[in-house]
Amino acid sequence: MQSKVLLEVRDLVTEFKTEEERIKAVNKISFTLNKGETIGIVGESGSGKSVTSLSIMQLIPNPPGKVTGGEIIYHTKRGEVVDLVKIKDDEMRHYRGNEIAMIFQEPMTSLNPVMKCGDQVIEAIRLHNKDISYNDARQKVIELFTEVQLPSPILMLDRYPHQLSGGQKQRVMIAMAISCNPNVLIADEPTTALDVTVQKTILELMQKLQRQHEMGILFITHDLGVIAELADKVVVMYKGEIVEQGSVYEIFSNPQHPYTKSLLACRPPLDKRLKRLPVVSDFMRRDEDGTIISIDQNVQDAINNVAVTAAERTVAHQQLYAGNKILELKNVKTWFPSKKTLFGKVLDYTKAVDDVSFDVYEGETLGLVGESGCGKTTLGRTILKLVDAHSGQIFYKREELLRMKEKDFRAHRKNLQIIFQDPYSSLNPRITIGDALMEPMAFHGIGKNGRERRDKVMEMLSKVGLEPRHFKRYPHEFSGGQRQRICIARALVLNPSFIICDESVSALDVSVQAQVLNLLNDLKKEFKFTYIFISHDLSVVKFMSDRMVVMQKGKIEEMGDADKIYNNPVSEYTKKLINAIPKGRLEDIKRAANPAIF
Repeated sequence: MQSKVLLEVRDLVTEFKTEEERIKAVNKISFTLNKGETIGIVGESGSGKSVTSLSIMQLIPNPPGKVTGGEIIYHTKRGEVVDLVKIKDDEMRHYRGNEIAMIFQEPMTSLNPVMKCGDQVIEAIRLHNKDISYNDARQKVIELFTEVQLPSPILMLDRYPHQLSGGQKQRVMIAMAISCNPNVLIADEPTTALDVTVQKTILELMQKLQRQHEMGILFITHDLGVIAELADKVVVMYKGEIVEQGSVYEIFSNPQHPYTKSLLACRPPLDKRLKRLPVVSDFMRRDEDGTIISIDQNVQDAINNVAVTAAERTVAHQQLYAGNKILELKNVKTWFPSKKTLFGKVLDYTKAVDDVSFDVYEGETLGLVGESGCGKTTLGRTILKLVDAHSGQIFYKREELLRMKEKDFRAHRKNLQIIFQDPYSSLNPRITIGDALMEPMAFHGIGKNGRERRDKVMEMLSKVGLEPRHFKRYPHEFSGGQRQRICIARALVLNPSFIICDESVSALDVSVQAQVLNLLNDLKKEFKFTYIFISHDLSVVKFMSDRMVVMQKGKIEEMGDADKIYNNPVSEYTKKLINAIPKGRLEDIKRAANPAIF
């Protein structure tokens, strides 16, 4: 009888050697993957999830990394049993891609930018099947592109990666991964930066392909909501170790480890309005020698303790909307020429923002939500005059901005700030973060001298949870969450009254995301900010926002109180966005585990 077991990881240890010490990135972890099963590996950045997957694929860079202990037992297609840790590189090359495939986190950096998408998949097929001709491989790629539901598969063969959307690039990566019909598919954060609607289609596609090919899937993510939609079992990792594992229903209904509880609690709930999101420190702390000390609290109590009642929200909104408007948009259009004559006359436009009007009140957080390409980022940049508007009016404290000369508008720049989506690319890698924060202060004449500006920067670093010693460090020395805090501090040192947060938490772990969202709300109360909060994640927007604007194809689909829109959406598009959010509800998990009962 053929074994159902595909992969057994036994006491795996992977170390990285630095000049000072050896770091155990993965420390004695064990789990088993069966045929047709999906295991979700969940944890924050640095927990060892990706190192585990790279260890299985034998892709750990050596030096400085090395698998120093344990076994990775793989049951091959031929029925043989091999330890991937002990085999030679040539033998591993046969299994890698052919029997064990991987979908990497960022498709844009995983795909060759100067090679057509079709040729990249053809190359992978012919590498593992020397007997197949180019034309046969090309035909197989067309079939694969059809299977992963890429539009116009034949046309996609000749497209370069930059010509595809994020979801389409991820589908190309999935097609490449399944091209040799692998036994095991490792998916490393394949949906992290995608819209919720695209994420849902990718998850459904992976489930469909798994049923067709009887693959075992290792799905790596930081989001337990996604795990609930897809996985059979959950492995929770923290600081290189497995702290808890079990069935999805067991983990969601009765989590034992405080870290697991914190991951379940820190995602914005959809059925309640919270003052702040629970974070890891609400459930556990570490003493001086690194021992975890659990704080006795369950997930539901942690959420209920910070819940806002409907009456409290009504009173707060009555006070808020009795105040003054800080921003007014009237029929704003931002169009980009898409077709011109030989002599430069514009024949057609791409209407990124098309006749948008709304108001923002002082002290309000207005959520702007929609899929990629809906115009929300372009609208945010149009408000700040980083992109030229085609027509319309924008009033900031009753002053018209669009017709204001750049010299006059410069005085308003420090009052109107933006926190960009990618903190790494918005920080200069060549200058320390202290200089990065002091530079805009010097430009706008804030502080009498360098010492005063330095003191202000030190104070602001402390406000966002960083330390004075970080002043002289460079961006690459920080984690993603820390870099986002630096970008928040850079916006705050100018004492703005209005801030646009453009997808500022979309690429962060849910645990770090909760900390940053709480920080933004705390700073708003302290400094009396007004926010426009842009995101494709409706659950995050609902948590942050007083009112919500839903955009599609440059136009407003729906606008109103954030809770009312979620509970009673009018537009079909809004309903689609809400349905695509991973809910992680126990009744849904139970139904998926026992479909015959329901």
